[in-house]
Amino acid sequence: MLEHELIQLLRQKFAKVIEVVDEDFGTVRVGRAKPDMVEGVSVPAYGSRMRLVEVATIAAPDTNMLIVTPFDRSLMGAIEKAISDSELQLSPAVSGDIIRIVVPSLTQERRLDFVKLLKQKTESGKVMLRQARQDVKDKIDVLKEMKTVSEDDIFMLLADLDKITGEFNEKIEAMCRAKEDEIMAV
Repeated sequence: MLEHELIQLLRQKFAKVIEVVDEDFGTVRVGRAKPDMVEGVSVPAYGSRMRLVEVATIAAPDTNMLIVTPFDRSLMGAIEKAISDSELQLSPAVSGDIIRIVVPSLTQERRLDFVKLLKQKTESGKVMLRQARQDVKDKIDVLKEMKTVSEDDIFMLLADLDKITGEFNEKIEAMCRAKEDEIMAV
């Protein structure tokens, strides 16, 4: 039996939510340097704001250092200031053609702060899931009102809706637990 088109729509929406949550989790700092920590930093460049990854290459030669190499040297100051002003609390240092960022290891207190932030991001992911679920449920309710679909089919759609919502909620929880373990690892 093929999946109903509304259930396929739900899976697509939930997959997008998982992508967004995964990207959001990537911004939460862990104890080691990773290029995706700073990729999203907004840099004023060429008359607009651009993401750091669009104006420079970012490398992590070891676990506590990032190297940012701007494509255009004239942006060196703007990139340094953008990194300093970001909420990441990093201190970039310009040396020649590159910007070095030493990522200090996290204290236990900072780790707990990041776990709290992670929980907030998890909750916002669950809210997005509920919104997507409600959109599809509204469409199912419209089908119910039209009386073109049997009550059994409506019941099956609602059961699938709840089952899939539960699966994706658990997926977000698992992602949260994995990221939390990564943050708390010393």
